[in-house]
Amino acid sequence: MAITLYAASVPVFKQMLGSLRDILHKTEVHRAENNIEASALLQARLFPDMFALTRQVQIACDFARGITSRLAGVEVPKYDDNEQTFADLHELLDKTLAYLDSFTPEQINGQEQREIITRPGTPKERRFNGQDYLLSYGIPQFFFHVSTSYAILRHSGIAVGKRDYMGNY
Repeated sequence: MAITLYAASVPVFKQMLGSLRDILHKTEVHRAENNIEASALLQARLFPDMFALTRQVQIACDFARGITSRLAGVEVPKYDDNEQTFADLHELLDKTLAYLDSFTPEQINGQEQREIITRPGTPKERRFNGQDYLLSYGIPQFFFHVSTSYAILRHSGIAVGKRDYMGNY
């Protein structure tokens, strides 16, 4: 049996966002036990020209919602991306996971040839079919931001490893 667009997208996003939520919880425990200022972790980055943890989590959620919406042919929901606390990030992850739960395989499967147009920067425009959009653009972007979030926290001394990164599968 061939793999479907739904199987390659929504369950993957849910697994990785769930693991990111769990990693953030471990971060909060570590922060409290070690009396670390929350902003020191929320604003941590791997290098000065990279986005901080908060923005990495926001973008991962944005990609999960955007990819799923575009594949299903529905309007991408607009979020303010104004999270500033761990509680805010948990709420964002929960809202994103609930949004992903609202999709059925039937909405996404069979959309391999759907035309998807992105505008990652004015006046740039990229055109994809659904399958290429998911596999060559969306999934790599999503994993970059999830992985960078993990790396920021690991680099900040949070005791997480591959099992934490992988989450429940």
